[in-house]
Amino acid sequence: MVSSSSSVVNVYPLANYTFGTKEPKMEKDTSVADRLARMKVNYMKEGMRTSVEAILLVQEHNHPHILLLQIGNTFCKLPGGRLKPGENEIEGLKRKLCSKLAVNSPSFPPNWQVGECVAVWWRPNFETVMYPYCPPHITKPKECKKLFIVHLSEREYFAVPRNLKLLAVPLFELYDNIQRYGPVISTIPQQLSRFQFNMAHERHLGVCQPEAHKHVVACHDLF
Repeated sequence: MVSSSSSVVNVYPLANYTFGTKEPKMEKDTSVADRLARMKVNYMKEGMRTSVEAILLVQEHNHPHILLLQIGNTFCKLPGGRLKPGENEIEGLKRKLCSKLAVNSPSFPPNWQVGECVAVWWRPNFETVMYPYCPPHITKPKECKKLFIVHLSEREYFAVPRNLKLLAVPLFELYDNIQRYGPVISTIPQQLSRFQFNMAHERHLGVCQPEAHKHVVACHDLF
């Protein structure tokens, strides 16, 4: 785990990274209502849901971008997911990142450098509303979601499930854009404001798979 005392984040160009595809990763739920219903069933069995998500940073045009997974044409989310009961947060996040973005090959082992937790969100009830605090009258919250910075190496190999699209979204696009990205993702720029970004400009281009260009999009500039 990367030291939590570090406030400097090295951010490398998007072109440094090699992107390919892998087998589809199907969602367990077909609607928000189904997801909340499943959450309620799991809560009765296991108690409060704990989820972890990764903030992965790259840069384009000397500006930080966040990697988001897009499902369908509108819904975006950070890579991550629900922890197993008793699972360590860091190891659980690495497991989820491998499932969502790692290449299925021992030749390209992932190097997930999990840094500090930058935000904690709470779901008081079986509803879509979440808060960056637990309301004082709520004694049994239904979910706790934690966001971690994950430091990327200078070069990485990623594989995106064929039914998903990977977006590189600039911070200025996320900022205060709650209608498009929701309250959790749209407040990431504020959460990152205390960090110093070291923009690396040297590029070491890998040989991208032809399919990669269909699955990795810089929101304002197709790459």
